[in-house]
Amino acid sequence: MDYSVRTATTHTPQFLGLPQGAWAQEGGYEFAGEGIVIGFIDTGIDPSHPSFADATSDHQYPVPHHFSGICEVTPDFPSGSCNRKLVGARHFAASAIIRGIFNSSQDYASPFDGDGHGTHTASVAAGNHGIPVVVSGHHFGNASGMAPRSHIAVYKALYKSFGGFAADVVAAIDQAAQDGVDVISLSITPNRRPPGIATFFNPIDMALLSAVKAGIFVVQAAGNTGPSPNSMSSFSPWIFTVGAASHDRSYSNSMTLGNNVTIPGVGLAPGTGNDTLYTLVSAIHALNDEATVADDMYVGECQDSSHFNRDLVQGNLLICSYSIRFVLGLSTMKQALQTAKNLSAAGVVFYMDSFVIGFQLNPTPMKMPGIIISSPEDSKILLKYYNSSLERDGPSNKIVKFKARASICGGLKANYSNSAPKIMYYSARGPDPEDTSLDDADILKPNLVAPGNLVWAAWSSAGADSVEFLGENFAIMSGTSMAAPHVAGLAALIKQKFPSFGPSAIGSALSTTASPYDKNGGPIMAQRAYANPDLNQSPATPFDMGSGFVNATAALNPGLIFDSGYDEYMSFLCGINGSAPVVLNYTGQNCWAYNSTISGTDLNLPSITIVKLNQSRTVQRLVRNVADNETYSVGWSAPYGVSVKVSPTHFQIGWGQTQVLSIFLNATMNSSVASFGRIGLFGNKGHVVNFPLSVIVKNL
Repeated sequence: MDYSVRTATTHTPQFLGLPQGAWAQEGGYEFAGEGIVIGFIDTGIDPSHPSFADATSDHQYPVPHHFSGICEVTPDFPSGSCNRKLVGARHFAASAIIRGIFNSSQDYASPFDGDGHGTHTASVAAGNHGIPVVVSGHHFGNASGMAPRSHIAVYKALYKSFGGFAADVVAAIDQAAQDGVDVISLSITPNRRPPGIATFFNPIDMALLSAVKAGIFVVQAAGNTGPSPNSMSSFSPWIFTVGAASHDRSYSNSMTLGNNVTIPGVGLAPGTGNDTLYTLVSAIHALNDEATVADDMYVGECQDSSHFNRDLVQGNLLICSYSIRFVLGLSTMKQALQTAKNLSAAGVVFYMDSFVIGFQLNPTPMKMPGIIISSPEDSKILLKYYNSSLERDGPSNKIVKFKARASICGGLKANYSNSAPKIMYYSARGPDPEDTSLDDADILKPNLVAPGNLVWAAWSSAGADSVEFLGENFAIMSGTSMAAPHVAGLAALIKQKFPSFGPSAIGSALSTTASPYDKNGGPIMAQRAYANPDLNQSPATPFDMGSGFVNATAALNPGLIFDSGYDEYMSFLCGINGSAPVVLNYTGQNCWAYNSTISGTDLNLPSITIVKLNQSRTVQRLVRNVADNETYSVGWSAPYGVSVKVSPTHFQIGWGQTQVLSIFLNATMNSSVASFGRIGLFGNKGHVVNFPLSVIVKNL
């Protein structure tokens, strides 16, 4: 579940070029995604949120005929909760109820979102266009989903208090397929690698295979278990797996000390203004006579205003400590801010306890001036300045005067940094594990990356997943959970433009047009460490980013398509040693019906992954032209230690025609280090079709 990971749609449509690009091609945002239903298997939805209203435009908005889902009516989800935008809503909890852990007071036996996560992901993919994002009284722009006109169907199978069970997720997937959704978005991954002969044989991947058989495009989050290799939690070739990258907007805050040192931090907070310097007072030096640190060792976390002397804090900046207890939810930002307000502080400064290592903070909204110093090193600089400025009485060592001063710059204004996108440290990485002993599969994962870091989107009014946003209408979250629905929404735009495209054609259009470059034209970088991720980065490989960063506009005009279908996936599964009884169990089909089997490398995917290249090998790919007649030339860069030849090197292809490409790979040295290359097909009418090559072990 990606619940174990704590986790920007006000800006990602611009960053992805949608307004002038993909939306313009569909006739503007008022039409983008119309007629397409996206199914969300998540924590439910808050139906009253303006992102899901259906009366936002005069333009007619019928429910698509091919969708037959229903809306459950419960006390938490009254009649009228659904509309022409939110066209279906159900919940699945049978497995949880049988296990006796369903808590109806917390978990809502209805499609209502008691968590926030499901509301967030649904609005990233398909939230209405131009909804004002106001949090803690501050305005952060207007939000829009990627396909703002698409319809939403919700299948709640995840719950606040316990996460979820595969059986309920499978029931939700099967229902979504039966109802006729066009796209399924899953921001869920299993807690651990599935046991058995291959990772692909797990209940969720197998249920998704039957959804793909029914023509549904399936998007899944890669998982938030990066940055180590083989950390992928989405395994199968029929699933489109999305990793998380940054976009170019960030919010940073800073404080300037009286000695002119500036310390960076986070916090969606106003600044102190007017360049005035305010006196700094640490919570542990502002206790009233009754309170002592001995009584309450956590008193420095500012959770209870009755412990403090208001006269010492009033009009000053209160310094509080941010410890592991905040990460665990035992102390909260809201409570500390309330304390500062009760004591009439001019603002609040949180320093990071040195035991909180590698924890990346969500930017937290604050109504009053404030900042969280997010690194323990910077926190030490602040405390050293503060302690050395205290004036104490000689004999008693009592503090006589607080002399440290500071101003807070404020973190409400976004800055648009240059190096984006980059792969976030938490985004799960390939190579794709084929089984529990971590043998690698001949299948590239992730398929691509999309914005997943610091994403503003809708939040449930009861959403308690993130305490900082309790009671707010929007929240800023990070994770591959946020990246997957970006792609689900873009897939809806492709399906709208090309109604005949099957799931693999949509995936191919997204993959072959993805970019390996950041917005400055340099290679996309990947963060390699949990602590100080920006100091530990190097160029991303296909195991970090798949084909690259999604290019929404190019995906609507892919030129050539790599198609594969259910029978091919079955031939692949039947080719796994000992798989026949498992295949029969899951699909009801006999492997003997598939007289030839294929390996993962031979699936007609828009990528080539070879785990063991023994001497040489020829791989074939079949492309189909979905554009006008065009002449293509072929270019490539070979992986290190491998020579590559592609034939033909030139071909002409008419609309609807196919062309076989033969790729001959030959090991030129022994090596067990993965190396990477790319093949590019360049059309004389401007289409560029790219696909990555990954070779791990090379034997002469």
